[in-house]
Amino acid sequence: MQTLPRSFYELSAETVAAKLLGHWLVRNTTEGPCGGAIVETEAYLIGDEACHAFNGRTKRNQVMWGPPGHGYVYFIYGNHCCFNAVCQPPGIAEALLVRAVEPSLGLDWMRQRRPVTDPRQLTNGPGKLCAAMDIGLSLDGVDLCDAKSPLFIAENLELKSFLKERGPLVTTTRVGITKAAELPLRFYLGGSRFVSRRAGIG
Repeated sequence: MQTLPRSFYELSAETVAAKLLGHWLVRNTTEGPCGGAIVETEAYLIGDEACHAFNGRTKRNQVMWGPPGHGYVYFIYGNHCCFNAVCQPPGIAEALLVRAVEPSLGLDWMRQRRPVTDPRQLTNGPGKLCAAMDIGLSLDGVDLCDAKSPLFIAENLELKSFLKERGPLVTTTRVGITKAAELPLRFYLGGSRFVSRRAGIG
């Protein structure tokens, strides 16, 4: 698999969040790769009250400050992790949250870590995909541009057809937050069954 270049992540998280849809989030394991195509993202921007870097650099968010193309992983609600891709040049702390992937690689490995009866529930949420793909705090700062990393993002060589099949691309407000909740910074592929929540629903 060919990773996306670091330059891909040098733009605003808002731009990258939409462009990342359809590309592959891949976890290297001892039993081979697992993961699938990214179908839902949220952007968190500089000056955005919901962004973890809004109040400045901390030990928790230091990865967000660059360089781009690295993973920012944090623990939330005392029970699960969330995975983000860092964007913008160093010193500008922006990131995008990967909210859902369409699983297609290493399904048995992921089901061992997240046993579910409905396949759609395996990775259709940020905490769910981190549980299924074993993405924890040890992966904070991981290089997403290195295919030998334990976690990376790979180019979908059939992106055009994938987007056509899973479209349309929907832009809507973010979910699960209270600050700046009205901003249209969530992006998803409307034709995917693995989207965590659709616009106007719950």
